Amino acid sequence: MIALTDLYQGFRDPKVIRSLAQQISHYARQVEGKINIMEVCGGHTHTIMKYGLNQLLPNNIEFIHGPGCPVCIMPKERIDHAATLASQPDTILVTLGDMIRVPGSKGSLAQFRAKGCDIRPIYDPLDTLTIAADNPDKTIIFFAIGFETSTPMTAVLIDQANQRGINNLLFHINHVLVPPAIDAVMSDPLVKVNAFIGPAHVSVISGAKIYRQAVDTYNTPVVVSGFEPVDVMQSILMLVKQKAEQRAELENQYSRSVSENGNQTAQALIDKYLTIRPEFRWRGLGPIENSALMLKPEYAHLDAERVYANVLPQVEIDDHKACQCGDILRGLCKPKDCKVFGRGCSPDTPLGSCMVSSEGACNAYYRYNGVNL
Repeated sequence: MIALTDLYQGFRDPKVIRSLAQQISHYARQVEGKINIMEVCGGHTHTIMKYGLNQLLPNNIEFIHGPGCPVCIMPKERIDHAATLASQPDTILVTLGDMIRVPGSKGSLAQFRAKGCDIRPIYDPLDTLTIAADNPDKTIIFFAIGFETSTPMTAVLIDQANQRGINNLLFHINHVLVPPAIDAVMSDPLVKVNAFIGPAHVSVISGAKIYRQAVDTYNTPVVVSGFEPVDVMQSILMLVKQKAEQRAELENQYSRSVSENGNQTAQALIDKYLTIRPEFRWRGLGPIENSALMLKPEYAHLDAERVYANVLPQVEIDDHKACQCGDILRGLCKPKDCKVFGRGCSPDTPLGSCMVSSEGACNAYYRYNGVNL
């Protein structure tokens, strides 16, 4: 029988990590200037901070924490949508994990639940089917969030609801896409990113191919990486070696799970129900064209945004003036540069989305790097 430790033991081997660090330093000495690596996914940020990988690297390597946290990039007005939907008579709002703690303009979903709204956080979207079946006299609204990683789960949920004839389930779609976010980051003249660690779980679904355009357009290397410490260190080595050899290519470190074309069955199911949204406003990045998904017109009867269009607020709402989540998501500053980090803003009392999520950069710095005020 395979023990859990067998699945990750070799990926956390100190000897291997030290060897990789030495090789990184060797190639880094051959590179002129800074190597500014953006790890797009918050899962990579937490691996880097939790295991102190940033402390093993030479001074000319800098990490820039990207916008790859689905909770962190959710603008306040979309959270207000969820709160408004949950406040409607005879409704149950269902959503994933950390989403209920993200502050909107009128409070978090957790606060609305405390006021009596029926809001249910879940970890398996298919649990929504049971909730809908057990409450036939209620309208169930699934507030769907996430990048390409979690989009197939929403597509499966829609498909299963159709097959089972469940007609009291609606969807508020907030699925976003990685490549347009990379474009938005790179279009900012203040951003100094010159290498990317590509998200692993996203790539399992969409395939490594989705980063080729970024490599070709910006002449910037991208390495798709797993989440274990050895994965991340090997990916950094691959990036630094490319920089030393003056190459810019797409490489796949996470080949044990990621293929070039991804999970085509999942992609087909997504394409059956969802289509590209013309524009979506990202927290910290602003509106980005073609950067999110929405239900296809033939499924408009399942779209909570359309069914409840007359009650949903449409005003765009910016973050608290003291919160610098926007700059952090764009890689323009680090969490400790924010004046409220560890003071008015902590995981227990978050002002911004980067502190709420378990994948947020501020959350990672607070938990693993200490709060030196």
